[in-house]
Amino acid sequence: MTEKKTSGRGQRDLRVRVKTAKGRKLSSTLWLERQLNDPYVVRAKKEGFRGRAAYKIAELDDKYHFLVPGARVVDLGCAPGGWCQIAVERVNALGQNPKKPVGTVLGVDLQEVEPISGAQIHQLDFLAEEADSLVKGWLGGKADVVMSDMAASASGHKSTDHLRIIALVEAALEFAFDVLDEDGTFVAKVLAGGAEIGMQNLLKKHFKKVANVKPPASRTDSSEKFVVATGFRGRDLRKAEE
Repeated sequence: MTEKKTSGRGQRDLRVRVKTAKGRKLSSTLWLERQLNDPYVVRAKKEGFRGRAAYKIAELDDKYHFLVPGARVVDLGCAPGGWCQIAVERVNALGQNPKKPVGTVLGVDLQEVEPISGAQIHQLDFLAEEADSLVKGWLGGKADVVMSDMAASASGHKSTDHLRIIALVEAALEFAFDVLDEDGTFVAKVLAGGAEIGMQNLLKKHFKKVANVKPPASRTDSSEKFVVATGFRGRDLRKAEE
């Protein structure tokens, strides 16, 4: 790695340059260079978060205030755990503020996730038939927040990737319908592309307010955005439609 020096008043361009190693693709080198120069990556490392994505949920909560003390939160596809870390602090899961109610953070993922202080982590496929019952059992009731930063494996084909993540979000939403308490909140990552219209209509039907947001921590060159749906109307509406 090298640092490119610039002339004038002794200033330097502190951007880290990465040389392409033998056997490594240029795309990998560019990704590594971007990571090393990303201020959110640097900040996450300094502050002990497991990834830059932690700041996305923090910024969304700063605006919509759904991670309140005492809340019961389910994080779908929680690996590596940055969203759980933010939730633990904000819902007072560790009881560090004795004057506020203690919340619960439950993370589920297909893969094993390193333990997170203050969070319950379970290796579980949320699409499994018994998943909603298991989650409500672990929570001791229904959830106040269901959130998802999940994304399907990239195929390299933009339209295909868009359809895959929308299908994943729709599955997460169906799960949320089963485990959310009334007035609950659903937060999920989506990719812009057009196929999300049906999902948006479903959200507007079952939640009082639906916002589509691109938080500052989301890279400007990324097509990702987040839906924040608040005020779940409850299971009764779902039953009436069936």
